[in-house]
Formats: sequence, C-alpha cells, structure tokens
Amino acid sequence: MRVEVSQLAPAEIDVDLLVVGLYEDGALPADLTGAPGATDAKGGFEKLTLLRPRRPARALVVGLGRREDAGPERIRIAAALAAKEATKLEAASLAWLSPESGDAEAAAEGAEATAAALVTGTILADYRFDRYLSTSAEDPPPARVESLTLLAPAAVAGAAEAAQICAEAQNRARDLQSLPSNVATPSFLGRRAREIASHHEGVGADVLGRDEIAAKEMGGLVAVSQGTAEEPKLIVLRYAGGGSGAKLGLVGKGVTFDTGGISLKPSASMHEMKMDMSGAAAVLEAVGAIAELRLPINLVAVVPSTENMPSGTAIKPGDIITQYNGKTVEVNNTDAEGRLILADALAYAVELGAERIVDLATLTGAVLIALGSTYAAVISNDDDLAAEVEQAGKTTGELVWRLPLHPEYKELTKGSVADLTNAAAKRKAGTIYAGSFLEEFVGDTPWAHVDIAGTAWDVGRPYTGNDASGFGVRLLVELARELAA
Repeated sequence: MRVEVSQLAPAEIDVDLLVVGLYEDGALPADLTGAPGATDAKGGFEKLTLLRPRRPARALVVGLGRREDAGPERIRIAAALAAKEATKLEAASLAWLSPESGDAEAAAEGAEATAAALVTGTILADYRFDRYLSTSAEDPPPARVESLTLLAPAAVAGAAEAAQICAEAQNRARDLQSLPSNVATPSFLGRRAREIASHHEGVGADVLGRDEIAAKEMGGLVAVSQGTAEEPKLIVLRYAGGGSGAKLGLVGKGVTFDTGGISLKPSASMHEMKMDMSGAAAVLEAVGAIAELRLPINLVAVVPSTENMPSGTAIKPGDIITQYNGKTVEVNNTDAEGRLILADALAYAVELGAERIVDLATLTGAVLIALGSTYAAVISNDDDLAAEVEQAGKTTGELVWRLPLHPEYKELTKGSVADLTNAAAKRKAGTIYAGSFLEEFVGDTPWAHVDIAGTAWDVGRPYTGNDASGFGVRLLVELARELAA
C-alpha cells in the first residue's frame, strides 16, 4: 500500500473515498456540512455514514465516540472499519482527515500517534491470505486499498512511515502463520531468516540443522524433533544496530505443526496447530522491521523450529532428556513440547550474550482460559523489564497482563527422577507453571516470557479479524525502540 501525507484541503484531494473521524461532540468540516447524508452523520463509536459531496464523490464519516475516550486504539479500529468499507465500495484510494483532538497543544502532541494508528489500522485491516484461492474474470478477487493519504501536518510523515514498516512486518508474520505446514516447514523459516538478513544491513543469519543441533547437545530440540522426518532448524539472527544499551535477546517458539506427539491432541481444530510457530513468525519479522527502522540497538534472536509428530522414533512419556544448560527433564507429556525447545533456545541466547531476553510462544491453552484473546500473559523475573513490555503493549494495542512467579509454583516443576518435569501431576496454574519452568534456563538474566496462545489468532478485533493476528511484532519493535540508546 502506498502511504503519503498531504496538506491539501479535503475538497482538493483526488481519491475514491474521503474518510472523516467524528467525535460525539464534534462537527463535520465545513466542506461536508451541506453534502447529501450529512444530517445523518453520528459520532457514536463505530457508526458509519456515507456522504455524497461534490468533491470527492464519496465521503465516509466514522464515529469516534466520546472525546474523553479517544486514543490510538480507537483510531486503529476506526481506520480498520473505514478500510473494510472502502473494500465494499471498491475504493482503491483513501484519504483520511486526521481527527482533531481538543486544544491545539493536545492536537500537536497526539498528531504522530494518530497518524501511526490510522496507517496501522488501515494496513492491517486490508490484509487477507488468499494466495491459494483461484480467481477468474467472472470471479475476480475483492478490491484492495492501494493508497492511503493522511491529510495531516507534514511533521507526522516519519511516524506514518514507521507505522507502515511495522504493520507490513506484522502482515508478513500473518502470512507465515497462515501458510500450511507442508509449506512453512522449519527449513522454510530458515530461508526466511536468511532472506531478512540479505535485505538489511547489519543483520546476519545462522541456520543449524539436525546434526549441528545434536552436536550442541540441545536435548529439548533433539527430543521433540526425533519423531518427524522434517529437518529441525535452530535459527539465529543477529542485528548490530549500535547504541550503548543492553543487548536484547528475542526467542520465538517455532513448532510448525504440533500433533502433541505420542500425547496426541484431539482431532478437532488440530489444523490450527500450523500456527504453533506464531512466536517464531513474530520474532523473525520484528527483527526485519527493527533493522529497516535502523534502531540503535544490538540484538540476537533465537528460533528453535521443528514439527512435533508421533512415530516409532518419537519421544515417549517418561523419557528423560538433558537440556542445553545441563538440567535433566522428565518428559511426562509430549504435548508440552514448546517449553523443551524454548529451554534450549533461552540458554543459548544467554550464551550468545543477551543481557535482556523476551520470548514469545503459543505455549499454554490455559492462558486462553485465564485471559481470553484480549491480553497475552507475561511472566518475568525482572520488574523493570516486565513494566517495559507492558508499556510497549499499551502503546501498540498488543496488551499483556503480568502473572506472578512464586516459590510454590517452582515446586511444581521439580521432577521425581530428574531435575525437572515438563508437566506437573497436578493441573494447577498451567501458564505460570510453564513460565516457572522456563525461568530455570535464563539464570540471572532479566527475562520476560509472553504467552500468546490466546492472541496469536481468533482475536476478533476489526484490524486483525479472526485469523492469524501477527501479535507481538509491533510490541517487540516498540520494546526495542524503548530500550535503544
């Protein structure tokens, strides 16, 4: 999508659809007050009214609700609703008249955030995964929004460009999530990592295969991958952006299909397990966006990737493995495989010099029960890092809610014949239990685990819909922006 900023008046812009945001106590621009349909325009949140001014030919009024409830999230939603309406109207070009925000000082302070929200909401809402759908002259694909013009001060151009980079990165993560597992294999993710490295200065990629993973004695990744013929990969991306801040480590779970292994999942909805690599997708594309934005930070990203399949060679309940940091684990549930591969990756990230680590993973179904699809869970051993992750989520709308760590939860992770067990006998605090298990592999390094099992798909927000959401891409970029120094 082409994005630009213009200072033209609404009546001077040549687009298929002009969009105007209207607060409940607001008024339409003078150019639109006499247009047919103007008297029907309402400022109630999510209310849509189509006007027919002389120029441009069509204008859409999007209700923003009460002014005191205003914020980037409402703007993202409004932009998404406008984009979807543009598709119905087959409008390829949009122009948004940035909504005013009260007094001049407040409007100036919020102009960049508003511009970013408009760009983000429009690009995310226009996304669709349709590469496997056939089309013909009789059944053409739906219309797309090809250009977005913000009628706003020139000073917001930088914010609009950054938002475009992040939103497009999120859509690329959604593509990775949506691809079938016979396409998006661990090898495919490895090639994507190398592609990211080739496109951005300062990014390097290493992709290790089965023999190299075994040689490093990464027992978790070896164990989970031993049931599948598909080659596992350990993917490492390094970005040298400079700056004087701490080196950031990002870790993403990359299970490209999760059957549960010998502890087989029910067949209903198992097709969704192609998206058990959503953490990996978010980490890979976030690194690409961070590099494109040239953020002054050094980081290392580690993505352990494999299928989890049942076979004659698959790991069995009761088996004992040794993780990369030397700790032994009783594997009492092969469907609790994500924590096994993340354990190796976290310990490796520490070894590679990460001074602060954030991991993203579709780790537990329990988080969906606890928080639904509104919040991801965050579990951390460091108050400052947890607060920074939380603030980044508030900025991007990818909300997180911190869950506690406590010595009593740690007791659940202890094994009977090994150091740890990957599945406690008692079904208590499943999300926290998994986080407490992962804590065993970061030592004293500040670390935050983000469980995105409830937010990676089926979120239902107007700008992400119910399919792959790409959750975490913008959060990680914003976090890197906060930490850059």
